[in-house]
Amino acid sequence: MRVSHSLSIAVVLLSVTAGVGLLAQRGRGAAPRIVQPGQPGQPCPAGTTEVRPGQCQTPEFPVPSILDYRPKPTLVTEEHLVPKAKFPVVDIHGHTAQMIQSADGLAGLVASLNALNVGLFVSADNLSGAALQRAVNTVRSSPNRDRVRILTGVNFQNVGPGWAARAVAQLEADIAAGAVGVGEIAKSLGLVLRKADGSRLKVDDPALDPIWDACARLDVPVFIHTAEPQEFFQPPNMQNERWLELALFPDRRNYQPGQVTFDALMNERNNVFRKHPKTRFIAAHFGWHANDLGRAAKMLDDFPNVVTEVGAILYDLGRQPRAAHDFFLKYQDRILFGKDAFQPSEYPYYWRVFETKDEYFDYYRNYHAFWKLYGIDLPDVVLRKLYYQNALRVVPLLPKGGFPR
Repeated sequence: MRVSHSLSIAVVLLSVTAGVGLLAQRGRGAAPRIVQPGQPGQPCPAGTTEVRPGQCQTPEFPVPSILDYRPKPTLVTEEHLVPKAKFPVVDIHGHTAQMIQSADGLAGLVASLNALNVGLFVSADNLSGAALQRAVNTVRSSPNRDRVRILTGVNFQNVGPGWAARAVAQLEADIAAGAVGVGEIAKSLGLVLRKADGSRLKVDDPALDPIWDACARLDVPVFIHTAEPQEFFQPPNMQNERWLELALFPDRRNYQPGQVTFDALMNERNNVFRKHPKTRFIAAHFGWHANDLGRAAKMLDDFPNVVTEVGAILYDLGRQPRAAHDFFLKYQDRILFGKDAFQPSEYPYYWRVFETKDEYFDYYRNYHAFWKLYGIDLPDVVLRKLYYQNALRVVPLLPKGGFPR
């Protein structure tokens, strides 16, 4: 109930901050005003909140900005901080292209990984050609050569006649040079990329089939990021729970007229999964279905060649701890650990959600989530699969030394 209460407060604050509320011009100490909803069962008008059934009221005090309202909870709960993962971790979703280009950068990365108990870091920065070879050589010449592996990228610019042969040849060269898979296939595929003829490059465009087939032949997985959170495809109105994020980041606004829809992108992605059953796919960010575990379950049920990972969606798992716990148990062989942005201070939030029963604690970025997190308390057998066993199975070219049997 407390989470719902906090969200309702946030919605009211959003209304006022956006200029649709009435109280901001009333001044300190103005008497509260009681109004009625427009119709029975409808929400209260902007700038008011329900204080009794069918009765809406304005606050007496000026309403603070959503940026400034940071209530300190009085709830006292047990706290079990987890600075280091219980078992060694394979992070399948890392972004540190600059750090792995030099010996000093790599040494600094490994020092951070040691503190977190991340045993193996997989760079998903779409390195290819000479950039990939430099990074692979840096890793191979390091005393920490088995702590980092690299995914290659695919250049989807100017897809047209002759593109597939060139792309497959480059992919084969990159795998031979030491890449362990393909990805992160970026969200730009389907969203904004154009073909040589100017049309939108769809995720399931037949011109891309030779790439997915080559990955099956080479026995390497495809790590693919399709679309963005559903809320990014909706206007930033007073019902959008990602209003603040959309207000902060213009490049996340996918609701403009003519923009491809979230469901259309999901259908295109699923067409690829369906058409290429021999290719292993890792659906990045839980396939953007962590807010709808029924839809996530359908994706995994429909496509045995697909697994998923938890990068940058912890805010959704942590707000539904019982459902998330049950989902992880049921699909324990299909979920990999991934973090996305490499910020060492943020990993312990993942350990705490996965390993404890803690209640009502903060997420690390408030513009992602106004709500609190709860631990889902996974058993050790599931933690081991999530943290390293599933990744070592799905990505055969990963080194396996240093991980418990």
